[in-house]
Amino acid sequence: MTENKKDKIEIKEAEKKVEEKKLSLKEKYALLQKENEEIKDKWIRTAAEFDNFRRRSFEEKSGWIKNATERLVLELCDVVDNFERALHSENKKQNLKSFKKGIDLIYQQLENVLKKEGVSKIEALEKEFDPNYHEALAHIPSDLEENKIVAVIQNGYLMNEKVIRASRVAVSNGQKPIKNTKT
Repeated sequence: MTENKKDKIEIKEAEKKVEEKKLSLKEKYALLQKENEEIKDKWIRTAAEFDNFRRRSFEEKSGWIKNATERLVLELCDVVDNFERALHSENKKQNLKSFKKGIDLIYQQLENVLKKEGVSKIEALEKEFDPNYHEALAHIPSDLEENKIVAVIQNGYLMNEKVIRASRVAVSNGQKPIKNTKT
């Protein structure tokens, strides 16, 4: 064989190797594109599943709130029914003492409903003023020391240890009241 032929064969073999490398690169590229599409598809599906999960969670929580409110309203309806019975009772004119006892029982029923929901009254009278629990509407003279609550104008309430309505109060300014004396 001549050297020329050997060179030509070597060139052809080198071209084949380059061609094989090109094919394998094309194949790799095609595989990477396919893999990229699969990953993109999985990402889109995961995002859609997450959106569905978020929507279902929101609907579920809304249902819980609605059902909790429904239960509370049903208990309050019992209280209202008892008030109606008491107010439309024929006996209230004849027996004021039993009417008052009935109203007291209804009041206790209402307190029990609130207690079951975690609602409690803020005890304020003669306590130290605390802006976290009280709203001062007046600063007045009294026999109590300064910053003590003299009068509760509107009760405040806690629900599960959180203030849902502050007590509206009158607070002592530490000065003794002036007494009117007639001579």
